[in-house]
Amino acid sequence: MAIFAGIVLLLNALYNVIVWPRFWKRVASDPRARDEAGRPTRFFTVHAVLIGAALVIAAVSAVAGIGLLFF
Repeated sequence: MAIFAGIVLLLNALYNVIVWPRFWKRVASDPRARDEAGRPTRFFTVHAVLIGAALVIAAVSAVAGIGLLFF
């Protein structure tokens, strides 16, 4: 069971590392991301926080998955 959980955690980490940076590019280029003065909007800030949290969870998942598989 630990091997299965480790594989699932690593797959989760891999998925998040592939998907979220691509989404970040779309958010950053969206016209709603900046106001007329070029300052970041709430749209930009909220998405930055969500993507950052997802990548932190991906890192934790990767560490936990490696831990389950190799230790």
